Amino acid sequence: MPSKPKPVRRLVIVLGDQLNADSAVFDEFDKDRDAIWMAEVPAESTHVWTHKARIALFLSAMRHYRDQRRAEGFRLDYRQLDDRGCRETLGEELVAACKRLKPEELAMVEAGEHRVQQQMEAAADEAGLPLEVHTDRHFYSTRDEFADHAEGRKQLRLEFWYRELRKKHNVLLDNAGKPEGGKWNYDADNRGTFGKKGPQDVPEPPTFRVHGPTKEVLELVASRFANHPGSLENFNWPTTPGQAERALEHFIATRLPRFGDYQDAMWTDQPFLYHAMLSSSLNLKLLDPRLVVAKAEQAYRSGHAPLSAAEGFIRQILGWREYVRGIYFLHMPEYLERNELGATAPLPEFYWTGETDMRCLSQAIGQTLEHGYAHHIQRLMVTGLFSLLLGVDPKAVHEWYLAVYVDAVEWVELPNTLGMSQYGDGGVMASKPYCATGKYVQRMSNYCTACRYNPAKATGEDACPFTTLYWDFLARNQKRLKGNNRMTMQLKNVERKDADDLAEIREQAERLKAELA
Repeated sequence: MPSKPKPVRRLVIVLGDQLNADSAVFDEFDKDRDAIWMAEVPAESTHVWTHKARIALFLSAMRHYRDQRRAEGFRLDYRQLDDRGCRETLGEELVAACKRLKPEELAMVEAGEHRVQQQMEAAADEAGLPLEVHTDRHFYSTRDEFADHAEGRKQLRLEFWYRELRKKHNVLLDNAGKPEGGKWNYDADNRGTFGKKGPQDVPEPPTFRVHGPTKEVLELVASRFANHPGSLENFNWPTTPGQAERALEHFIATRLPRFGDYQDAMWTDQPFLYHAMLSSSLNLKLLDPRLVVAKAEQAYRSGHAPLSAAEGFIRQILGWREYVRGIYFLHMPEYLERNELGATAPLPEFYWTGETDMRCLSQAIGQTLEHGYAHHIQRLMVTGLFSLLLGVDPKAVHEWYLAVYVDAVEWVELPNTLGMSQYGDGGVMASKPYCATGKYVQRMSNYCTACRYNPAKATGEDACPFTTLYWDFLARNQKRLKGNNRMTMQLKNVERKDADDLAEIREQAERLKAELA
């Protein structure tokens, strides 16, 4: 007869975005007395209308992690989405597991989403068990360290936090402890465009074999979530630490040298260009950010990549990623409800289909639906800019971004969307709204060459909706933004507009809003 399983002392919760084997929750793990608990539940794919590729990535990475841990001798209690009797939420599954396994206590690393943390705490209370919550040491900084940094500051800006972390972790410093090259930030060198020739010699991204759990999950998602947005046809994301490291090596070798120059540029039918596409691996914790930063710094010091490229990339990992996480946990849960500009318009339907005659939006949304991916300027200055100018409810915009991007975990997505993109937090993340006319898109891409709209025009049949809505946005938010010094020039341009011109712009903007609604 098979031996009876030993009683469980500690049940260790591992969430779908906590797939690092060196997690603090394993420091005192006893393989004879403790067990890992993981669960796939419907609610994590339906609380926002989640892209098929995002669902598939999370589930596949979780199952690969499960198999690896079992091979290492860990005891796992794992519930699959297709198991009979699978419950709706993580909280419900955890309570059921506690009744079944009767552990003495629960342990976890702090969740990356406030909603999930609340569920785990409520489930522990219902089960009558203590819950030990560990600090997430995947990151360079802790939530408490950022709170200390924020205390007493009127404004929180990336640059100051980034410099602190550079110094503390000795990243891109010279022998005297000064920044390499004499500057902390090379952002001014990271705004190149492709000109008329377009991007040259863009390397293809690495491909990852679909096997085992990934194959099973793709079939499951295609069947169970057939009505969800997006496609699985081009699913090609790392789902194991080994694949994630291969993706990192490929980026460093082939795309990092040009990343700095062209990180803000866009081009028709080129979804990836010179970008790293490592954020999903980092956010699932398949990849350690310290390894990523070290590889980029090594590429600079060996002469493989220019300083502007290495620094620009490292700033996204060591700077921006740590900064937005600090903002999220400093201000949640009330941050989710912020709406500084009082925006209430619904999200246009074409955000879910890509069916629009605005070329830039059809390109950015089309590749999002195809791959679950768009780079930061496509998100900030195409899809995000349009919803800002249109006056869409920032919470609705947040829910779309959380749903459609494979790298979306709320701690990183919400501040970037509601704060940086939509100015919903009134300047916590960004010192001004990122508003621009269609001319910005024209300058940074070739999208406008094949578009029926003229980015220079605000009125008329061929007026660019971005340009029309830009002037309407400034006019209707004039009073709200008047005290912002960084908006002075743009608001003065509104004041210089002829009253009849403004009236015509507002009339065209209202027609456009009515059509989109």
